[in-house]
Amino acid sequence: MNTSEQPGTLAQRMRHTPYQAYSYSYPHKAAYRPLSQATPLAPLWAQQDRSALFAYIHIPFCEMRCGFCNLFAMARPGADMVERYVQQVLVQMRAMDEVLGARSFARFALGGGTPTYLSAAQLDTLLRGARDILGIDLHATPAGIEASPETITAERLAVCRAHGIDRVSLGIQSFAAGEMRALARPQQNATVHHAIGLIRTAGFPTLNLDLIYGIAGQTVASLLASIDSALAFAPEEIYLYPLYVREQTGLGKVARRQGAQTLDPIMLARDGDSRLALYAAARDHLRARGYVQVSMRMFRAPHAPGDAGPSYCCQNDGMVGLGAGARSYTSQLHYSSEYAVARTETIGIIDNYLALDQARFAQAEHGYVLGVEDQQRRYVIQSLLTEPGLDGDAYTARFGTACEADLPQLAELFALELVERDGPLLRLNDQGYAYADTIGPWLASDTVRALMAESGQAC
Repeated sequence: MNTSEQPGTLAQRMRHTPYQAYSYSYPHKAAYRPLSQATPLAPLWAQQDRSALFAYIHIPFCEMRCGFCNLFAMARPGADMVERYVQQVLVQMRAMDEVLGARSFARFALGGGTPTYLSAAQLDTLLRGARDILGIDLHATPAGIEASPETITAERLAVCRAHGIDRVSLGIQSFAAGEMRALARPQQNATVHHAIGLIRTAGFPTLNLDLIYGIAGQTVASLLASIDSALAFAPEEIYLYPLYVREQTGLGKVARRQGAQTLDPIMLARDGDSRLALYAAARDHLRARGYVQVSMRMFRAPHAPGDAGPSYCCQNDGMVGLGAGARSYTSQLHYSSEYAVARTETIGIIDNYLALDQARFAQAEHGYVLGVEDQQRRYVIQSLLTEPGLDGDAYTARFGTACEADLPQLAELFALELVERDGPLLRLNDQGYAYADTIGPWLASDTVRALMAESGQAC
């Protein structure tokens, strides 16, 4: 989206669709660029609090490429590439072992792509590396893995559970066959039921099920039917994701072939957008069944374990990313490899990753340097869009200033009745959560917005 076309105030943005961009992380990876010079990681991490790090291993491989997916991933790689990739992650672990020095880890996750695309032996190799090289006690550290129903096996689950993985996040998307076809993802409910049965039998304390709303042909009734199908398995967590159709994805290519002039969410909203009605119905349905809303997307069951589970929004400082495409976050520098969606470019980035040695892994070459303003905006975005909200006292303790003085635009949240004050906390109300995908992009800095626009990403 061209930044000159962006509505400036939140009120102007809210006249369009609530679904403008997902603030999955800030700054978005589309704002990353080659660094002016390679940055040695050891002195960078020496300045960082390393007492509660988050280790994240990215597996960019999948059984299939879903039509909606714009992640850094590729379908059905060759067996040799997968094995070389696993071994290369160990090389990167050894480099980070030297870079980080004394440290402890508070969270761990395997994400993707589809980590359960790896064999049981390859999963064992990576989890042993996390334990033996990085020193992560997975039995004492909240640890999760993302999975697809087609790649779930008893052997893979047994390895993960034996190492201490306690959360499995399963991408279901919908239980309606027609809706799955509309997402360009063939999936049989029998496969889903079998996968969940194996997860439950293996004894994982937390099962998360992902569902999507806004699918072509989906109605409130069909969405609630999918939610009820999910609830039959009593998942500890449910994530509800609004469908975004983006460039380079399968659905985006189909839309272009069918004559779509734009995939700009604001422009598309002129033809109507059913997602807000779907979201509200789904939210109320889950709440009525005892689920607590944690963010616009996440709902937690009353029987779920405590709140110490791993965060999957990938935003916290002190995040050590391993693997091609994985992001690492320090307070002043976010870095990673390059990003792509198209298969050819993705393969090229993976091949580059496979060619690196320990010395190259010990430096950052591509990322985004956060000045004070972006650090402040990041803190506000990541706090405001999830429970318990933005703690003004904690903000002041970190930055030495008041958040509402640093970001006077926050006053508009009150004017539009999107937030409530609870002592030092600013918390989104129901209307605020409904517009989280408008509020997040609205809080981005001009610099980040311009870089994303240059990359063809809306903000």
